[in-house]
Amino acid sequence: MGAIRFTTVPSPVGDLLVAASDRGLTTLAFEVWKHGPSDAEQASWEKDDGQGTPGEILAQARAQLDQYFDRKRTGFDLPLDLAGTPFQIEVWQALRTIPYGSTISYGELARRVRSPNGSRAVGAANGRNPVAIIVPCHRVIGANGDLTGFGGGMERKRWLLEHESGVKELF
Repeated sequence: MGAIRFTTVPSPVGDLLVAASDRGLTTLAFEVWKHGPSDAEQASWEKDDGQGTPGEILAQARAQLDQYFDRKRTGFDLPLDLAGTPFQIEVWQALRTIPYGSTISYGELARRVRSPNGSRAVGAANGRNPVAIIVPCHRVIGANGDLTGFGGGMERKRWLLEHESGVKELF
């Protein structure tokens, strides 16, 4: 995998910790993130120097995130290097198919990964998503339309959904 390089990207929802390997983006975490990288994991990371493949990926991530927050981008085109179980990776891939400005329920996400009774398992995988925003876990809501669970905090989830909808007062 090689060295993991990281940078901090300022955003309207707080500073974002963004990290990449030679293969792709490994992390996009909020300042407060329930299942973010541990201090032990981060201890081996190197501050981005803009060099090599990780530096290029981080530069692309920063540019695409800036475009997203400026409402000039509705999808991301970045290589990802996600570490997880096969089920988690399947859930994360399914998350990437939820269109910008849309939401689905945990039950619908479970059906999409052929686990119709697996709403809780899908919720757990969703909560372990290591690349927030880019893998849009914030687009998953409760069956009754309520905002539920988000490792980065409910205020951020609400902000992201409002941002994508273009509506100032959603809730």
